[in-house]
Amino acid sequence: MILPRKRQCPTRITNPVSGIRSLARCLSRGAKRLCGGGKKNPGQNQIRLGKDPKKSNRVVPRGHLVVHVGESDGDTRRVVVPVIYFNHPLFGELLEQAERVHGFDQPGRITIPCRVSDFEKVQMRIAAWDHCRRKNSYKII
Repeated sequence: MILPRKRQCPTRITNPVSGIRSLARCLSRGAKRLCGGGKKNPGQNQIRLGKDPKKSNRVVPRGHLVVHVGESDGDTRRVVVPVIYFNHPLFGELLEQAERVHGFDQPGRITIPCRVSDFEKVQMRIAAWDHCRRKNSYKII
């Protein structure tokens, strides 16, 4: 196993000018790490001026889908859901409810017509069920 080389800040100053320069380099490296920049993913956490930071972070992770949850009054909340939830019977009931309200011809996004608090309870139950299933699963050798 190869460990990454650890860069250390200077502890002993031999030449005052070079000591200040190396301290400045050390501080700039630390600032880059804090801001998320670096050689690996340059500009990953940077937001352009004039852009809405909430809208720039709208990338859906792999294996997830976006659903909108809320009552029929139009005030919905965007929720990112793992794809495996769509196979769960509790989530299937929510999708059937959405079908009854909106039909199959709903354009654009998936909207689940229920309160956000009810949806969060369903998510917690699915997560707990999945956790128990993994915990109690046995391998036959």
